[in-house]
Amino acid sequence: MHKLIYHLGQYFRNPTLKKSYRFLKTTENWSLEQLEDYQFKKLKETLILAKENSTYYKSKYTNINIHDIKTLDELSKIPILTKEELIENVNEIHTNLKFHKQFLATTSGTSGQSLKFYRNEEADSFNRAAIQRGYSWHDVNPWDRNGYFWGFSFSFSSKIKNRILDKLQNRFRIFSFEEKSLKNFIKKTKNAIYVQGYSSMIYQTAVLINKLNLEKPKNIKLVKGTSEKIFDSYQEEIKKAFGLKMVSEYGATEAGIIGFECDNGNIHINMEGVYVEEINNEIFVTNLQLKSFPIIRYKLGDYISLAPRNEECTCGKKHLIIKEITGRVGENIYGKQNLYPSLYLYYIFKNISKKENINLNYQVLQEEKGKLVFLIQNQIEEDLQKKLGEEINQHFKDDIDFVIHTKAELKKSKGKLKNFISTINE
Repeated sequence: MHKLIYHLGQYFRNPTLKKSYRFLKTTENWSLEQLEDYQFKKLKETLILAKENSTYYKSKYTNINIHDIKTLDELSKIPILTKEELIENVNEIHTNLKFHKQFLATTSGTSGQSLKFYRNEEADSFNRAAIQRGYSWHDVNPWDRNGYFWGFSFSFSSKIKNRILDKLQNRFRIFSFEEKSLKNFIKKTKNAIYVQGYSSMIYQTAVLINKLNLEKPKNIKLVKGTSEKIFDSYQEEIKKAFGLKMVSEYGATEAGIIGFECDNGNIHINMEGVYVEEINNEIFVTNLQLKSFPIIRYKLGDYISLAPRNEECTCGKKHLIIKEITGRVGENIYGKQNLYPSLYLYYIFKNISKKENINLNYQVLQEEKGKLVFLIQNQIEEDLQKKLGEEINQHFKDDIDFVIHTKAELKKSKGKLKNFISTINE
């Protein structure tokens, strides 16, 4: 029944999804050379389309001859697109092309900058097909029974709407971490094939499942984390609660699905949908399918690390691999005298993990220049606190004073967990 409902919904809402999915299941067997040839073809099409049909790009690319770009590497001749530019020029970036169907897309605005734009049906379907392909790597279908961790809804109308949508999509969700609600949610997971949503919410649920010694779900094939960084420290609790590790679906509303983790633990870039560049540890994304609102060399705001081109996954897919998603770029950290990238925090805790063989759930707050508050969710001994302090001092010297709070509750920003929150505005 749910399979039929899914295909009916797909037929009316996303008529090109089936075609895109068949294409992606074919291309997942392509060589790296075939994938990059396809990328270059789509890249040229995207650049030409944008310059000819978008007021913004027509102006931005006035002095650029698109035909001079002969390789993927030469995309570096094209200027970067920032989030500020995207938001300020949203109307001008939209193309003047006519589409049979478009969908209004809205970003969450966790960085304080929300965005609304129109996504043409073909691009929306391609994006959904990329997710469905990722599910297939774990023997999961999108119509399978699933649990959903996706924020809270308090208005009566929103709850009714969500219940209807959840019923149609064969899913159930959790709205509260109270023991009664959690036990009811866990009871429903007995028949679930996968769970998905905010990684921090899945982790918190796993902790409570283990703490209350609740009956573990036995049919789960996939635990998918999205929209937030998946900390290494989450995995032990999640494996204990669900029987397998959390895998990553990496993407952004405006950029599309960027990568999906295979069952061998590697995040493969969705090369048919996006072209990814890594510049000074930052990711820049070009969407190869979005015609209504071209996204070209977009500075997404994440730190990443790409695997070498010659590194292949034992799963057999030749798609390039994202080695690590190290977190949001975020604001600078202000010392008494100097500025520091928030990436420093990643390395501090990465070093502690390597040296002490422990993964910590952490968050760092800055409300005053020259001062940081380190919140550690774990209970850690005084000796480890001292070693953490030494690691912090190695990175910031005497330029920053800090305090460390253990067994601390981490704070969320608009529903999402960020590892660095600064209230300093210049």
